[in-house]
Amino acid sequence: MMLAATAMHVCAQDLHFSQYFNAPLLVNPANTGFNPDYDFRVGGNYRNQWASVGTPYKTMSAWGDTKLFTNRFENGWMGVGASILKDVAGTGSLTSTRGYATVAYHQMIGYNSLLSGGFGLGFVSKRIDITKLTFDDQWNGSFFDINVPSNEPFAYSQTSYLDLQMGLNYAYFASENVYFNAGVSIMHINTPRESFFDPSVSDNRVERRYTAFVNSSIKVQDVWIVNPNVYVSKMGNAWETVLGLNANRDLTGDGQSQLILGLYYRNNDALIPMVGYQVNDLKFTVNYDATTSSLGGLNGTMGAYEISIVKSGLFPSSASKAVKCPTVKF
Repeated sequence: MMLAATAMHVCAQDLHFSQYFNAPLLVNPANTGFNPDYDFRVGGNYRNQWASVGTPYKTMSAWGDTKLFTNRFENGWMGVGASILKDVAGTGSLTSTRGYATVAYHQMIGYNSLLSGGFGLGFVSKRIDITKLTFDDQWNGSFFDINVPSNEPFAYSQTSYLDLQMGLNYAYFASENVYFNAGVSIMHINTPRESFFDPSVSDNRVERRYTAFVNSSIKVQDVWIVNPNVYVSKMGNAWETVLGLNANRDLTGDGQSQLILGLYYRNNDALIPMVGYQVNDLKFTVNYDATTSSLGGLNGTMGAYEISIVKSGLFPSSASKAVKCPTVKF
């Protein structure tokens, strides 16, 4: 792999999942503890991308959140959570490890609305194996010779920084059969420095990432719950837009066993079919990104696959506690 460092920085894409709705703390810190029917959630995500065109880009995460002080506030509660994410990409094994702690407050407004605000603090560490990289100065006319100096001004093989994020979330419970939710968030508020070069050579900064989402839950004929979703994110000049829906089909008449089907589209990138199964409070979903962009000619439309597992639950002491706000459920 040849890496030209004319821009004097080495960076990777911001972490993301096609099943963004199954990685709520990654999307918006205001989602922390936003799980009205339950006391806690834990989840895991795995994504394998671009395996057919070279070294695959692997992204993994584990996260969890819980509600606090449900009896301390009138029609409100707090949520605390944590997540850890890791990805590995490319010939140089560019590895990013991120850990975040998030906190949010949720307040009912009247009988049908819920407003949430959240904040997150993270620590990010990135490293690269420079010995695995080759550069244009090492081309001898026939091959890249690793014994030839690269003349690239690398000062470090690892860099780390603190990362700040915040977000708002609004939910409207129109009825027992219809629910609406929207949120906005800002990541990398402090625009931390991220570079493997000396500051005198490069002062590359992580640009702020702005994200907005809208979703809804609609119960249809008591056996289907349909969830349309729209997600938009902007970081620098890069935009990501994902839209589609998933639907849960009640298989047992009491909601304890559900089939999950979904179809999404990432603008100018991929068509994303999804299938899953939920039993009691454990949900398992898998999706496949079929490339629709020009990259499809290189990878045969084989973009990525992704797996998500989410477990929700109640603490024994709160099993009989009333839910503070209505939800759409079987």
